[in-house]
Amino acid sequence: MRHLSPRTTHRRVVGSLVAALLCAASLAAPAAALDSGGTGATGDASGASGVSGRSTAERASTAEANLPGDLALTPPMGFNNWNSTHCRAEFDEAMVKGITDIFVEKGLKDAGYQYVNLDDCWALPARDADGKLVPDPKRFPHGIKAVADYVHSKGLKLGIYTSAGTKTCSDIGFPGALGHEASDARQFADWGVDYLKYDNCNNQGVDAKKRYIAMRDALKATGRPIVYSLCEWGENKPWEWAADVGHLWRTTGDISDNWSSMLSIMKRNLPLAEHAGPGHWNDPDMLEVGNGGMADTEYRTHFSMWSIMASPLLIGSDLRKATPETFAIIGNKEVIAVDQDPLGKQGAVLSSEGGRWVVAKEMKDGSRTVALFNETGTAQPIATSAKAVGLPNADGYTLRDLWQHKSYNTAGKIAATVPAHGTALLRVSADGKWAKNPPAVELGLDGDPLVEAGEPAKLTSKVTNLGRTPAQQVSAAFTGPSGWQIKATSPSTASSLRTGKSLSTSWSVTAPPGTAPGSYDLTLKTAYRSPSGTRAESVLPLAARVVVAPPAGNSAVSDLPWMSTANGWGPVEKDTSNGESAAGDGNPITIGGVVHAKGLGVHAASTVEYYTGGSCEKVSAQVGVDDEKGLKGSVAFEIWADGKKAASTGVLTNADAAQAISAEVTGARTVRLVVTDGGDGTDSDHADWAEPVLSC
Repeated sequence: MRHLSPRTTHRRVVGSLVAALLCAASLAAPAAALDSGGTGATGDASGASGVSGRSTAERASTAEANLPGDLALTPPMGFNNWNSTHCRAEFDEAMVKGITDIFVEKGLKDAGYQYVNLDDCWALPARDADGKLVPDPKRFPHGIKAVADYVHSKGLKLGIYTSAGTKTCSDIGFPGALGHEASDARQFADWGVDYLKYDNCNNQGVDAKKRYIAMRDALKATGRPIVYSLCEWGENKPWEWAADVGHLWRTTGDISDNWSSMLSIMKRNLPLAEHAGPGHWNDPDMLEVGNGGMADTEYRTHFSMWSIMASPLLIGSDLRKATPETFAIIGNKEVIAVDQDPLGKQGAVLSSEGGRWVVAKEMKDGSRTVALFNETGTAQPIATSAKAVGLPNADGYTLRDLWQHKSYNTAGKIAATVPAHGTALLRVSADGKWAKNPPAVELGLDGDPLVEAGEPAKLTSKVTNLGRTPAQQVSAAFTGPSGWQIKATSPSTASSLRTGKSLSTSWSVTAPPGTAPGSYDLTLKTAYRSPSGTRAESVLPLAARVVVAPPAGNSAVSDLPWMSTANGWGPVEKDTSNGESAAGDGNPITIGGVVHAKGLGVHAASTVEYYTGGSCEKVSAQVGVDDEKGLKGSVAFEIWADGKKAASTGVLTNADAAQAISAEVTGARTVRLVVTDGGDGTDSDHADWAEPVLSC
């Protein structure tokens, strides 16, 4: 999605043919030199001919000759201002120095964060008479070198930004480096810059590989070791050719501070594991942790998944305003150690069925880090095994919870009930020391806690011993908001649970009459002892949703209250198109020139969930890409009933008329309306559920 911020409006801008020819000519020498080695670009848009057949190892073996050695042997860690400030006035010398001081004062430097990076808008819009870049005297009155000197004095490093085009990505139009590579690289080196983010805007249609190689060679010629970050958005598959061009490369478009954006980017980066390694990393963009658009559970998932993917960890929030919880997330040294493991493996997906993901990462010490990630909107049990993640056979294993900072033993099963949008991050070792730890248990709840006010809901909790040793004096407790009635209707204690055995407890949960629809916090907890007497406990936060049964007959879906929504750009809109990022900024729903009065305007990736209570039979709608983005956008529509796909379309584009979709949902308690991208990313994927009807 390229309309995330003002800087993105200039992407893909193609200049005049004359400008393109001039720029191509300026790059001909380095490109020809590369071509003579048999790995050069041919001038086509992909910029990847001659290299796609080379293995990552083969490409990496040539990297030392083309890149400064011993740089980015683990994924770079640091800060970049863009996600929190864009081009606003608060991006200035005082901010950069303030972030530098916080790195030291808050222990982030000790945790491994090293680079303090300036993004776009640090320069004046015009070069000087000698063609040199000029720092904005209002933002940086003492110049960039003085800022670099300050950062270096704290034992940290400075990064800077420009674009492989005639201008940067800001709509103000700051000077890009295309045709100025040698001069700009020399300025950066003279200022003491240690890291360059090189964007892709206003590139005049010049072959991507030629542009990025030209700056690589210019940086190398300065003699200063500078980490080189290719911000090419993944358009030309840099993972296939950039291992000897840059130290890291963007695999996607820009991230935005919402769940759908983070999830979409994660899914595009995960399949690229084989291309990552020391000195050459997949970059799914900067961190949004602390910017306020996601819940802390979602930010922990963001940080966990970026770490297990061996991604660069570049803080994107203004640390001068950060909460203690933000510092707790970005400062978790056990999670950071996963990202920074010197073996340099990116985690590989073992399974992802039903939005329940298992991702495993091999560590240098022989252990495995395992992410149990729950994409869905309700708590889910997710499981794998020591054997499945690549560990050798053993009597028992040590299982370390990297967010709880507690160690347990397991007989081999690796499992957890993971809250909605949450991640359990576990490090598992066949280290022979497992017996000193209490047994791991899995605490779970059967069914989705959907509650109609005043009506008792029947739920069942389960405590399962995963350990090699028994769990003793086991108890289960279930609590909720004040005024709620929660009663155990079967035993909630057990004297002992052997390996694999469970304590199941039935509960009656009643919300007071008149309780407003919405989400309410519940807590499921178990306490137990190990054979040595060590007390342990496990806590599972849950969300009960108070719901209202839909009326009988045919109802316009947009008139019904939803249980939850997730949307790729701005909020879901009722009876208008998605519009842009603000609430209520949509237009009349229009597909193929036909205007529809009722419906939902969404943006991929999107999910809208409704409670049907087992009393409805059918959902139907006319669906398509909204006309508001012209010829852009490609999406697919799906209807899910109780977690099972009930209907779907193929990929639809703006060229398609509205298509009918319907699904039988008899007996289902919940229905989800899902829109995915068309396989080409989420740029301009504005989608409409026009005239949607629920029949009950």
